[in-house]
Amino acid sequence: MTTVGTAVYFDGKTSARHDVRVEVTPAALRVLSPEGAVVAEWGYDEIEPLSSPDHVLRIGKRNNPSLERLEVHDPQLATAIDDLSVPVDRSGLTERRGRRKVIGWSIAATASLFMMAVFGVPEIANRLAPFMPYGFDRKLGEAVDAQVRGSLDPRGGGGEFECGNADAEKPGRAAFDKMVGQLARAAGLPFQLRVVVIRKSDANAFALPGGYIYVHQGLVQKSERPDELAGVIAHEIGHVANRDGTRSALQAAGLSFLFGMLLGDFVGGGAVILATNAILKNSYSRDVEADADAYAVKLMAKVGGDPRALGTILQRIVGTHSGVRILLDHPETKDRVTAINLMTPPGPVRPLLDPKEWAALRRVCGQ
Repeated sequence: MTTVGTAVYFDGKTSARHDVRVEVTPAALRVLSPEGAVVAEWGYDEIEPLSSPDHVLRIGKRNNPSLERLEVHDPQLATAIDDLSVPVDRSGLTERRGRRKVIGWSIAATASLFMMAVFGVPEIANRLAPFMPYGFDRKLGEAVDAQVRGSLDPRGGGGEFECGNADAEKPGRAAFDKMVGQLARAAGLPFQLRVVVIRKSDANAFALPGGYIYVHQGLVQKSERPDELAGVIAHEIGHVANRDGTRSALQAAGLSFLFGMLLGDFVGGGAVILATNAILKNSYSRDVEADADAYAVKLMAKVGGDPRALGTILQRIVGTHSGVRILLDHPETKDRVTAINLMTPPGPVRPLLDPKEWAALRRVCGQ
């Protein structure tokens, strides 16, 4: 469909005004003299808008060294040119379309990052973790451990934060180290375990990458016999052996990178913080916890202890005000206890500590 109207044409050679007829055809804009001769023919992609009053459309040919131009006062004709020429865009339609495209692509990119965070990063971390050198676990553990100590010991208590350093507590620390030593030798991990008791009243224990394990004083107090405490520690050694903390850290690093793409933060410290938070919340899946339980059963059987003791302490403490944190966010305790009992091999068991050693360990924090 062709739109026809009048305009004023300047040939760029003289300052004379020429009244012309303009045809806006689907193919091109044509400028005709009063006699009907074609004065100029411009493709719509060749047109560029020129500075003009609001009521006038002034256009020229792009990259034209002359001052050739066309002034359109007819609103209908100006609208027709605007509709066909992207560079003119007096109505802002092209800008609005471009803005909608940017918004659409931004939404699509955000959705892609979200899908990657939810599904892609965990899968990549699961596949990558077994191939990471063990030195990576130790270095990562050191970084996360610094964050953990800052979270759990904000006042920087140092030696007071850990139990077993005072003279009265040293026999308890010796008994604790004996228990851990039996488990560590049986586990045969490629790096040394660093297991400490800290002055925290809730019954909890957690492991960091590289063999760092924290046992809360509350867990020691809630344990009625040494094999119950040993069973929980064996469970945490299972997380270390299975490199669950490293896997969580890799996921956190991936999430930190994705969030950095969105927020412009590529510092990398966010990965350690996210990993620390994930570990402190014990946010492992059912399958991961079940694997750690199975590891604990085998390890306790290997040292001659009672593998069922882990199920016993889980079943007794669940639902109490100061329940073990490894219960609160994990699979149903009844199912876990049943699985632990079914996995326990037959055979004699022995306490990992004698009564005197256990009594000393119970006072490892001075109580």
